[in-house]
Amino acid sequence: MDESHLREIYNAADQGHVFAYYETLNAADRTSFLQQLASIAVANVCDLFRLSTTTTAESDATTASSSTDATSIQPFVGSNVGSYSDLVLSKRCSEIGLQAIGRGEVAALVLAGGQGTRLGFDGPKGMYDIGLPSHKSLFQLIVERLIKLKKLASSAVGESYEECSLPFYIMTSPINHEATKTFFSEHNFFGYGQDNVVFFMQGMLPCFTPEGKFIMETPSKVAMAPDGNGGIYPSLKTSGALDDMNHRGVKYLHVFSIDNALAKPADPIFLGFCIEKKAECGNKSTWKSHAHEKVGVVALRDNRPCVVEYSEISHEMAERTDDATGRLVFGAGNICNHFYTMEFLRDKVLPQMNNLFHVANKKIPYYNDEDKATVTPGTNNGIKLETFIFDVFPLVEQQRFAVWEVQRSEEFAPVKNAPGSSSDSPDTARAMITNLSKEWLRAAGAQISPDGDNNNTNNNACEISPLLSYAGEDLEHYSGQTIQGPFHLVPPA
Repeated sequence: MDESHLREIYNAADQGHVFAYYETLNAADRTSFLQQLASIAVANVCDLFRLSTTTTAESDATTASSSTDATSIQPFVGSNVGSYSDLVLSKRCSEIGLQAIGRGEVAALVLAGGQGTRLGFDGPKGMYDIGLPSHKSLFQLIVERLIKLKKLASSAVGESYEECSLPFYIMTSPINHEATKTFFSEHNFFGYGQDNVVFFMQGMLPCFTPEGKFIMETPSKVAMAPDGNGGIYPSLKTSGALDDMNHRGVKYLHVFSIDNALAKPADPIFLGFCIEKKAECGNKSTWKSHAHEKVGVVALRDNRPCVVEYSEISHEMAERTDDATGRLVFGAGNICNHFYTMEFLRDKVLPQMNNLFHVANKKIPYYNDEDKATVTPGTNNGIKLETFIFDVFPLVEQQRFAVWEVQRSEEFAPVKNAPGSSSDSPDTARAMITNLSKEWLRAAGAQISPDGDNNNTNNNACEISPLLSYAGEDLEHYSGQTIQGPFHLVPPA
């Protein structure tokens, strides 16, 4: 698209100021600048800004005039809430899920747009090694779980491994897309096959002044920001990933975050529960460890599913317990682990996307004409438009939404903080994998030698390869054995 045409488009959208420094740019900067401008759907983005700022103002007014009591927020309860503790239900749902996977109806998707900066790692977080004996990255752990799961599912339906389709989608970001693709290519896609792995990028949107003008980061660059993890939905569409899923015959999508070292991709139990309940959307949850844990919880607002932030519920609501079980009624903690039907994404989510963006007031670096330099402000000076992945929950009727509770020690090992941190660190995740590996062996009838059961330092870490066991199965041959730790158990050659 040439300069004159772009000027017409941007002037029509009242964003012609972006060309203020154009005459001062060299040829290379002009080319890259015009390429960026051509990539922005300027009229649509400006409409989105107007809609989002209006919606936010209306939402703030509504919030100010209402209270967060039992009349506006209710716990999500009923038959569409299931738990790992129900072993009969878990077994039945696992069979349903394995059948769906075996028929090629399931895809797994990991949100992997983040960098490992907080971990002291210069690269995509999925490439990070948490210090297991195998030194496998988070990406490799996920892929090997998928490989094992495909074997279980193909066996469940009497098909060969090669005939079983379980595609893996990876949502990256502009800062790590190429590095992630290169990493997979260099490692031969960890044995999963290039055709089974699809990469697509999270979207970016221009940053605005409060008056609705694009902010210039430099004379040749509009300031841009990610559109939030809810940007997965439009990105699925614009990238062609959604069409790819439809072409493969996918009916159900499991989405989870890269920063959980215990994530079970395409978890057949979770999938099976949602399928059995005919859910359009589902959320995997860990129950809050205490009433005031700072985590969002699945609840109902105006009889619609939602995630309620801990700051939105009163002290009394946070501590309210069920008379029969004694458990917190507002306890279903959100761990960014979701189920969707393809019909729900296509027919309800995508048509409503423009109504789901929020205004986020931020400190946005901008080009200062007086200093002739990019300046980072000390206070909020602009607006980013973003949406959260759970913003689509209210689009589902209560009876078409499912919540599956999992045990924290088995399925939620966040990797967010630097090594040495007391929580949500590589050390705590490694300790959880170590403990779970030992539990699996004990359940299979093995014993752990006392020397291997002392602590969970890096040197004493234990690991069962995902290629050997997805969730504790296929370990019977260790029955009666005493396992010396630390250990790394792999499939027989």
